[in-house]
Amino acid sequence: MFRYDVQAEIWVYPGKGGWHFVTLPPELGARIKTAMAGMARPWGSLGVEAVIGQTRWRTSLFPDKKSGSLLLPIKTAVRVREGLRAGDTAKLTIEMKL
Repeated sequence: MFRYDVQAEIWVYPGKGGWHFVTLPPELGARIKTAMAGMARPWGSLGVEAVIGQTRWRTSLFPDKKSGSLLLPIKTAVRVREGLRAGDTAKLTIEMKL
């Protein structure tokens, strides 16, 4: 299992739906892409588990052409439970089973 701890700012996608994301630092995105080479799902997504505070959930990382890194969506239930909103910096853990 790979485990990465990171801090990143939560932001809102400007399109329909108001999805909230964090953008992983490019060097971390590159390490994860290398570790999970050949394991991508449709749209290049990578299945992971994420942890913020006391909340753990299964989700996917998505490639981001703009940053060249990976995006992690932050569900509404997670943001509410952990008291987070857009503009906040989240301390999170990403875990991947290979």
